[in-house]
Formats: sequence, C-alpha cells, structure tokens
Amino acid sequence: MATLTVLMLVGFLFWIDGGSGLEQEAPYRIHTLFSVECQNYFDWQTVGLMHSFKKAEQPGPITRLLSCTDEEKRKYRGMHLAPTLEVPSMSRHPKTGDWYPAINKPAGIVHWLKHSKDADNVDWVVILDADMIIRGPIIPWELGAEKGRPVAAYYGYLVGCDNILAKLHTKHPELCDKVGGLLAMHIDDLRALAPMWLSKTEEVREDRTHWGTNITGDIYGAGWISEMYGYSFGAAEVGLRHKISEDLMIYPGYIPRKGIEPILIHYGLPFSVGNWSFSKLDHHEDDIVYDCGRLFPEPPYPREVRLIESDFNKKRALFLNLECINTLNEGLLLQHAANGCSKPKWSRYLSFLKSKTFADLTRPKFLSPGSIETKEVANQGGNQDQAVDEPEKSHPKIHTLFSTECTPYFDWQTVGLVHSFHLSGQPGNITRLLSCTDEDLKQYAGHDLAPTHYVPSMSRHPLTGDWYPAINKPAAVLHWLNHADIDAEFIVILDADMILRGPITPWEFKASRGHPVSTPYDYLIGCDNELAKLHTRHPDACDKVGGVIIMHIDDLRKFAMLWLHKSEEVRADKAHYATNITGDIYASGWISEMYGYSFGAAELKLRHIINSEILIYPGYVPEPGVKYRVFHYGLEFKVGNWSFDKANWRDTDVVNKCWAKFPDPPDPLTLDRSNEDILRRDLLSIECGKTLNDALELHHKKRNCPDPHSLSTSKRDTGKEDSSSRKFGRFDGRNAVRSNPVPTKNSEETSPPVLKDRLFGSLRFWVVALWAISGLGFLAVMLKVFSGRKKQGK
Repeated sequence: MATLTVLMLVGFLFWIDGGSGLEQEAPYRIHTLFSVECQNYFDWQTVGLMHSFKKAEQPGPITRLLSCTDEEKRKYRGMHLAPTLEVPSMSRHPKTGDWYPAINKPAGIVHWLKHSKDADNVDWVVILDADMIIRGPIIPWELGAEKGRPVAAYYGYLVGCDNILAKLHTKHPELCDKVGGLLAMHIDDLRALAPMWLSKTEEVREDRTHWGTNITGDIYGAGWISEMYGYSFGAAEVGLRHKISEDLMIYPGYIPRKGIEPILIHYGLPFSVGNWSFSKLDHHEDDIVYDCGRLFPEPPYPREVRLIESDFNKKRALFLNLECINTLNEGLLLQHAANGCSKPKWSRYLSFLKSKTFADLTRPKFLSPGSIETKEVANQGGNQDQAVDEPEKSHPKIHTLFSTECTPYFDWQTVGLVHSFHLSGQPGNITRLLSCTDEDLKQYAGHDLAPTHYVPSMSRHPLTGDWYPAINKPAAVLHWLNHADIDAEFIVILDADMILRGPITPWEFKASRGHPVSTPYDYLIGCDNELAKLHTRHPDACDKVGGVIIMHIDDLRKFAMLWLHKSEEVRADKAHYATNITGDIYASGWISEMYGYSFGAAELKLRHIINSEILIYPGYVPEPGVKYRVFHYGLEFKVGNWSFDKANWRDTDVVNKCWAKFPDPPDPLTLDRSNEDILRRDLLSIECGKTLNDALELHHKKRNCPDPHSLSTSKRDTGKEDSSSRKFGRFDGRNAVRSNPVPTKNSEETSPPVLKDRLFGSLRFWVVALWAISGLGFLAVMLKVFSGRKKQGK
C-alpha cells in the first residue's frame, strides 16, 4: 500500500509539472573534445581547460583524447585529470616512421567515433585545443552552426587555401576555408569529415616539396601545420562550408572588437603585461600539476594595469591576459587540493584568486544576440546564401608589402615587422620583397623569416653602376606586380623598420581608386621648388608623403614603373642634391627614391589623402587620444639613460645568434608621471623597443635555441622534434616572452647585444673554484708543516 501511494504521488507530481524537467534541457546534446599526449606539458593545460570548462558552465560532457605509447602510459601520472579516452599514439607514424604528434588530433577523433558510446548519443560536437581557456558556454546552434555548416575560428595564415597546395590536395580548392582553433559541428558532419581529415593530414605531411613558408604560411617551413591543412582540405572534399568568426576566439595580447566578449582564449603565443610575461613553451617539461603549492609566476594586479595603460581597448586586452593566467593558476590550486596537497600558505595573490573581485571578473560570458558576426561562405552553384556579416562582404582584399635586402640589418627588422603584423590584426597576407645578388643568396640564411618574393638586386645599377640600395623598393614592387598572382584590391606598402600596432585598412582611412592614403613627410621640400618643376609635368600635384602607403592595385600597376623611372631620374640629377633643394641632410641623393614616389604619383595626378594619425616616430610626443597604427623607428629614441638607434645595429646578427637581443627598455612602472606628454612619449618608445625584443625572443624559441639556463643540447639536434611547436602560424599575439635582462650602458648609445656564453661562464667558475681550493690546500699543508716543526722544537 505504501509503495502504491509513493507511485501515485510521483505520477501526480510529474503530471502537474507537465514534463517541464525534460523541456528545460538543451534541445540538442553537446559533447566537447580535446586532444593531448602523456606529457607534463599537456597536463597543466588539461587542468586549465577542465577548470574553465566547469567555470564557464559549458553544457554536456567533455572527453580528453589521450594519445600515449605503452611506455609513456606506464610512467604517466595524470589519468585522473579529466574524463579520458585512451587513444593509440600516432606521434611516430606506424607506416612511414614520420615523427608528427599533431596527427594525433584527427586520429584521436576517428578513434572516438569508432569506439566511444558517447559518439552514438550526441548531436553536436565542440572540438578545442588543450591550450585554451573557456570563458562562456559554446552552444553550436546559438553560434549559427547548422548541419553542413560548421562554425569555426578564422586562421588567415593558411595561405595554401589560395594557391597550388589546395589544387594539389583537394578536388574542390574553391571550398577550402582558412579555419581552425574552435570547431563546432554536427555529429553527422564529423563522421563524414574525420577519416578524410586524417588521410589529408598524412597526404600534406608527405608533400615535402610544398612545405615552403610562401606556400603553407608555416613559419618553420617544416610541415608543422599539415594537420590544419588536413582539416581544411578534408572539409572541402566532403563539401562542408564554414561559418567563420573572428570574434569567438582571441589570443592573449590581441585587442577584442568593440562590444565583443570572446568566449574562448587561445594562449598559443607568448603574452605580457608590463614586464611580466608568459609563454607556454617555457613550461614544456614543467611538472607544476604535481608540485604542491607551486603556481605560474603571478601577474600584475588589475589596479596596476589601470596605472600603466589608459587606452580603454588596450586595457581590455591586458585584462584578458590577466584572466588567462589567473584562471590557469586557480585551476592548479584546486588540482593541488584534489591531489591531497596541504593547504598553501596565505599570500596576497592567493587571497586575490579567492576574492569576489576575481570571481566577478571571470563570471561566464554569454553571447548576446547579434554580438558575434560570422562570415558565411556561399554555396557553389544554385542558390547562394547571403553573408551574415554585410560589412565584411563589402571589404576588399588587402596585401601588405615591404622591401629588404640579404643582410643581418634587414633580417632583425623583418623579424620585428612580421611579428607585429600577426599581432596587429592586419587583414590579408604579407610579402617580403627580398632583393639579393646571386652571390648573396648562396650565403643567405634568412629565407624562412617571412613569406618572400625574390627580386634581382638593383643596389648596383645595372646600367650606370651607381650604388643606391634604396632603388630596390620601387624595382621590387614592379617585379612583384609582373611575376606574382595577385588577388588583392588594395596594397599596403611599409618599410622594414616599422612596427605595426593595429590594422591599416582602406575602408577606415578612405583610400579609393585615384586617391591613395599616405603619411606626411614634410621635409620633402623639393615638391615646392625647382626640383618638382624639373621632374614632373604637374608640380602642383606633388604630395609630400611616404612611409605608409595604401593604394588601389589598378593605380599601383600604372604607377610602379613611373616610381622606378623617377627615382633613377632624381638620383642622376646630382646638380640638385643640395639640402636647401631636397631637404636631404646628407645632400647626397639618399632620398631620391622618396622623390621618385612623389613625382611619379604627380605624373598620374594621384592625389593623396594625407593622414598624420597613422604613423609616429618613437621619441616624438604623441597627440592626445590618437591611436597610431605604426611605429617608424628610423631615428634614435631614448627613455632616460636607455636609447635605441637602428644604425648602431647595422652589422650585428641578432637573428642567427641564439638569445641575442637589444638592451631591455625601462619598466613602465618606473617612469616619472609628472608630465603627461613625456609619459605618453616614453611609454610608446618602451613599447617599440619591447616589441622588437619580444619578436627576437619568439624567433629564437621557434629556432629551437637551447635553454639559456642550461647547457642542454638543442632540440633541433635530437631525433624527436618538439611537439610543443606543432601549431604555429599566427603570431601570432606585443606578445612578450620571458627573457633575461640585459644590462645597458649609461650613455646615449645602445650597447651591443649581450650574448651570454654559458660554457665560458661555467669554465670560469670552475677555474676560480679550483684556484680557491688549491689555495686552501696549500695553506692547510703549510699549517701542518709549521705545527710539526714547533712540536719538534719543543
């Protein structure tokens, strides 16, 4: 009777509830996946991702796809860190013997689809990387995902989608989408895609002929991003078209779009706040998960960030950096407790991590309707879908160019510019126009520093014999126009000695056909005197511009030849080299190429939109409220006793010598804040110097330079390549890396790079130690002798 009463009561309650419990569940089932290996490196990333998964209230279960060899599994300590499906390791390919750990991702997903019961009880799958922090729930249908239309993050550096690589590896190169990072797709799409993803990864990995940076966008030129192309080519093969978003995922150090809260942080690149920095590569062998009480170095507090940065958007970016590292540390604290560690001692930082302030800063971020823009790719043939993002549809393609030569001087400038390009959010691709003689090319070691178009050198003019390297710039642009496949509508032309701080787009600065945009070069006084009258039919159309150029491709095609010819013409006019005519302080024709540009543009009556808010020289006082997009460090600049002058580094190879860098600029927190103009000036100068050093530090890491704190052999020399480097392409994150401070001279000139010879330091230590021990031994012997004589005398 009691049992019957209970059953009736349950039935009554269910009836009055109307099955609302079922209605409150998500309309579809979601499962989140991420792939790792049996390493300490992936264990601390797993702790961070799992902690953020719970904190963000992501619906549905999560599974870690753990790829390990039997040997690794026997020693592995981290089985308890996440719900796990063990996957046979394919790091060493079972057939080819190729060492490529990234292939474990598609191999693990194929294994999950075949062997996990969860794969039979799910509608949508979210695929992440381990080095991510979830900030809010990732709901595929809320992001706009549909069956046949996955949602993904944009990976613009996958240039192989636009060139011969796609034509070689997919029958549908026009369907190749540059995506990765975050993937949200229907389970049926994943079942169709996964085997193709794996086989295309193997195919691209074996295609060593096309591993070049200019073909793949892979900065190593070593096939490390084959898995990413495997995904894009596999998706093209099965006809998946992605809805692509640049707002869902962000790299720390990047500035989020106004009004947008990204729901995913991908810390694949180094990032910094002031002089504090973090790079995941610094912690490749770190067993921090199992070392009770140890966390990553604590970053500055929010209050300190407000002091060093006044710009609202940059401040948002810095707060994202703090959120990323603090969430990792919070996850480690909880994991240590779960491991049975004793309660850590109180500290200000631990108190902050447990505070309401931090809890409020890291509450789950929910998407507001219409806040995320996705670029939906139209179907081929038949009815075509309208793009969701109308402004994106109207934006023309951009390509950025810069000209260099085969010298160490231009190599470190290239490293700085390319690093800043990837951090700036500049749309489109970038190409280095590299002017070298055949002899230079035979000895040149910097082919992999940037996507490159090779140009015959005109430093020594082939007809006149005149030595004038600056003419390579117009000559190289002309060569590129005549020999490259160009699909961009606007071309942005920069100098190598520049640092990008933000995007330079024709739609923002109002460039149009017939009206290029450039920055003022007021010292080109030849536009106002007889020089212009001698070298152009339209001296009234001569604009004093240079530095940054945004020009329509049609204008550039008409103009480039004139630019070259006018440069030659002005260079040959030695009678008018005088400073009072040209403004050239050397009175030696060094700025002939600049006049060649202005006079060539005047010939075509190209009238420039001159904008003084694009470029600033470090050391100049910035205008209040102006967000300059480019540093041009062509002149010496100083902050207190620290200074930087590029001319002092003309013959120094800081690119090919491990850990070489420039003297560190001062800490922003040490600056005098009594004069706001001087403070803003010095902060910009520090930013420029720091960005160059960050670029070099990251470059040395990517070159697998040995750990500067040890004498260990470079990973480049080992048989097994570093799996931590498997996904580099975008730079990549102003993103600083940890570095040893280099002492600077107390003078206005910069000191040469401090290249610490660890071996010499070690030898010196042992020589001193041996000398000291010998001295002590000698004293001990003499003391013994004298004491013996005294005894005999007695």
